[in-house]
Amino acid sequence: MTNSMKWLAAAVLMLVMASLGSCSDNKSYAEQLEDERRACNAYLASFEVINEIPKDTVFQTGADAPFYRIDPDGNVYMQVIKPGDRKNDRAKTSETIYFRYTRYNLTYWYTQEKAWIGQGNADDMSLEPCYLKYNDFSLPASAQWGYGLQLPLGLLGVNCEVNLVIKSQFGLANEISYVTPFVYHVRYFHSKI
Repeated sequence: MTNSMKWLAAAVLMLVMASLGSCSDNKSYAEQLEDERRACNAYLASFEVINEIPKDTVFQTGADAPFYRIDPDGNVYMQVIKPGDRKNDRAKTSETIYFRYTRYNLTYWYTQEKAWIGQGNADDMSLEPCYLKYNDFSLPASAQWGYGLQLPLGLLGVNCEVNLVIKSQFGLANEISYVTPFVYHVRYFHSKI
């Protein structure tokens, strides 16, 4: 069993556990998933959405680019701002990749009249960049960030910049049970070492 398969199996187990014991506002897990779906769809309705990855992996780029569904089940959508050099500068398994991000709670946006409150380390250079070990979910440095933040690195060059819609199942490991989707603005970088 590969590391990514192990991580996905652990995520499924966490989802099952969450459905048994973590319901906020007396909503069932199924109702929370429906709320998450609605929030994501409301956000994505303002953009062109393409439901498959281009066969040549040449994405439209820029602030007006479409969002691409990059997970077959619709848990992650990606808008490519800058693609990096996808042919000559791809992430390698277990390579340390740094990133800076701002994320926005889509449930809050959806229920609070489209209000955005961002959090992350993108705008405060006094905060250290975060890092992960690409495609190595056996390490806490990777597993804690979930699967969704790593998906762009399999399709783009390391020095890429993207916007991501990530549903809870593919988000931060310690937040899966909250069933909260996020929009991330992420810039990836090579290790300084």
